[in-house]
Formats: sequence, structure tokens, C-alpha cells
Amino acid sequence: MHEYPTLQDIHQARERLSPHIRHTPLLRAEKIEKQFGCELYLKPETLQITGAFKIRGALNKSLSLPREAIANGIIATSSGNHAQGLAYAARMLGVKALLVLPVTTPKIKIANTQALGAEVILFDGDTAARWKKVAEIAAENHYVMVHAFEDPVVMAGQGTIGCEIIDDLPDVDTVIIPMGGGGLISGIATALKETRPSIKVVGAEPALTPKYYQSRINKQRTSLPLKNTIADGLRISVPGQNPYPIIEKYVDEIVLVEDEHIIEGMRILAKDAKLIAEPAASIGIGALLAGGLSVRPDEKVCAVLTGGNWDLCDLADVYKPVA
Repeated sequence: MHEYPTLQDIHQARERLSPHIRHTPLLRAEKIEKQFGCELYLKPETLQITGAFKIRGALNKSLSLPREAIANGIIATSSGNHAQGLAYAARMLGVKALLVLPVTTPKIKIANTQALGAEVILFDGDTAARWKKVAEIAAENHYVMVHAFEDPVVMAGQGTIGCEIIDDLPDVDTVIIPMGGGGLISGIATALKETRPSIKVVGAEPALTPKYYQSRINKQRTSLPLKNTIADGLRISVPGQNPYPIIEKYVDEIVLVEDEHIIEGMRILAKDAKLIAEPAASIGIGALLAGGLSVRPDEKVCAVLTGGNWDLCDLADVYKPVA
């Protein structure tokens, strides 16, 4: 397979995944949309089997590999949701999964990954250091590495979300997608643009980690100092090598979102849509709140809610009334 997913790859992924994952619903958010001035739809991957979209890519990759290739096990590093997706895939296939997670990973993501039968190693280091550790363990134990966003087969799995959006809302105008490593938006943007080029694809990126936004300005992949953002799932300092050209080709606009707007997006989703979304998942609503994205009253806008795996104690702090 090439270093990018084709529409055919995404359709094949959909066929491969359909017996194993949920076609999550597309929900009209009429109560919320009044304050944004558009027709707003929510794609809640919070309702996916592992509570996040990552199961799509992890399972698509795992199912595409020969069983003998993964006999010893599969390994990756992740901020938590890819870990859960890969742990689920490994359990389904009856193989070992080992996940190297940052020490800052929310406890619920660690617990969920272990509950699925995976071994977890907590590691204090940035993404590059964690992948170096993963490569060392993989070489020593003959595990297969499954990258969360560089692998085109993983991207194709994530792209199945785009197919479902078009199926459920054929006349969608704009889709807002969170940007972390770039695998999700690369897959969805390919599915959308290769099916209906007129669909506007918007990437929502934390203002504290604007690697794709800055790379677009600089016209080259740009690494930035890693800063803490409440959106832990999007906390990456350098754009993905394989997602970058896809994003430059298919993503029409990148919007930066401050943490305060991400938090307010979480509150709105809980209060008015009755959906518990983690910070990374709420960034699309935050982008609309920030006012950095122009929309029309008749525009059909879909926000992809990527996951809902966050510690309840942290949720309580976010949801408590603002003084």
C-alpha cells in the first residue's frame, strides 16, 4: 500500500470493519445550533465500542495483517485511545498487545486499556522518544508496530467516518475534524473530497500546539515546543510525515482553538446534547464558539466528536458551574 489511503482503500476498510464496529449515528443538534448560526450535526464517536474512533484504524490494520505476522504480538504508543483500539483488536484476534503510554495519560484510558487485556508501560518522554522505545521493544520481541497516524491502513480505517457522514447527510457542506497527529483528518478528508470535492473540510487544532497551522504558514512541516493543552489526545509537537501532504491537499482551513473554548464546548455538549466528550473531541464545538470559522444559517455543518474517555474527577471540575 502507498503512504496515503485511496478512496478504494477506505471502502475496503469499511467492508472489513462493518461486522466489528458501530456505524455511529449523525445527530442534529438543534438546541446547540441556534447560538452558532448554522445547521449543526454531531458525529459521536464517543458512542463507539471503545469510546473513541481509534478502534477503526487499529482494527483495520490488525485485520489486514497475516495472522502469522502478529503471532508474537502488536505494539504501539498512544495518548490512550489508540491504545484501547489496539488492545481491543488484539483481544479479538487472540494475540498480545503492549502499549507504551505517556505518564500523563488519563487514568481511565490506562485502566480501559488494561481491562482489555493489554500490557501497559508508562514512559516519561515525548512522542519521538516513546516511538524509539517502542521500536526497541518490537525488535527484541518480534512485535508488529501499529502507528496511530503515520500508517495509511490506519488512516483508511479512520476514513470510514467520512463515508458514514456522507451516507447519513449527503448534502453536508462542512465537516470539522480535530487535528492531533493527522491520521484522522487525513482519512476523513480523503473520503469526503474524493467523493464530493465541494465539501469544506476544516481542521480544529489546539492553539497551544499549532503544528499544522504553523506548517501551513511556513509551507513545510514545522516542529514546535510541546506545551500542555487540556486536549491531551491532540498534544503532539510535530505534524505526521504521511498525513501532512494529504492535509495540505484536502483540508480547506485550519482553525486554532484556545483551551477555554474547548472546555466550554465540553460543557455545551453535556448540557444541551447530553453527550460526554473528552477535550479533544470537543474542539470542533470550541472552533465554532471561538468565532474563527464563518458559517451561514443554511450551512450544514458536521462536527466529529472523536471520543469520550476522560477521568470522571476531571469531568466534574470541567462541568461545575462557572462562578
